[in-house]
Amino acid sequence: MKTAETDAQIALRVSWRTIIINIVLSAFKLFAGIFANSAAMVSDAAHSLSDVLSTVFVMVGVRMSGKKADKDHQYGHERMECVAAILLAVLLCATGLLIGWNGVTKVIAGASGELEIPGVLALIAAVVTVAAKEGMYWYTRAAAKKIGSGAMMADAWHHRSDALSSVASFAGILGARLGVPIMDPLACLVITVFIVQISLKIFLDAVGKMTDRACDDSTVQELRAVIVSQEGVLGIDHIHTRLFGNRVFVDVEISVDGNDTLRQAHEVAHRVHDAIEGAFPSVKHCMVHVNPAGEG
Repeated sequence: MKTAETDAQIALRVSWRTIIINIVLSAFKLFAGIFANSAAMVSDAAHSLSDVLSTVFVMVGVRMSGKKADKDHQYGHERMECVAAILLAVLLCATGLLIGWNGVTKVIAGASGELEIPGVLALIAAVVTVAAKEGMYWYTRAAAKKIGSGAMMADAWHHRSDALSSVASFAGILGARLGVPIMDPLACLVITVFIVQISLKIFLDAVGKMTDRACDDSTVQELRAVIVSQEGVLGIDHIHTRLFGNRVFVDVEISVDGNDTLRQAHEVAHRVHDAIEGAFPSVKHCMVHVNPAGEG
């Protein structure tokens, strides 16, 4: 009988497939860029190659975040995935800046009339890359949403940034072939803007998850609705949430009838605890404190 895949197994399967595709794409784009004299396509090849390293970060991060709690990390290792996402963002930004610098040097060369017209192969490589990377974005994004992985979602956006950069490459190469050679290196600068913007988004999201950022208002309202629907709950005095990697911790104080026995109050708290962790798979733990009604 076939058993269901764990989150780590899903992440590894998706990551290995994207690594293989990226290696093939990088080699094809590098060949096309050199053979067809396209600076934009060579830059695009470097971007795809950086995807391989970023996916390795994701694999390591997901694997480490899935480790069980131990004596030194009693709340688990989920934040290791945030560390992987931050490293990925830094790598992505560095790649973008390197591509931008290459574009600047080519633009300067263009001002001296030293640019060559890219060949048709570079256009073909750009079209193939856009289709492949967009497919990889949706494939990785689906897996990231399924297992709730921030690092994998960051990797999905890395694939999307590659697709967007290839669109810019296509436009630059086409413009150069239509008689404006400087369009090819200018495309490198457009690619840089795309990459740096996405890397900043990934970085801020990961930092937010590492600094106990609260859940969004809609999630908190859903939590409240589940809590007050439990038998014996007369109200909510306080509720606090915090993100811990791709998981959530919930601390709530509820009001119950002050005449209830300790055992009855405990049963109400237990119902709230089980209801929250059952209704919200992302909740790693829910701590429930009981107050006599009117004294919270």
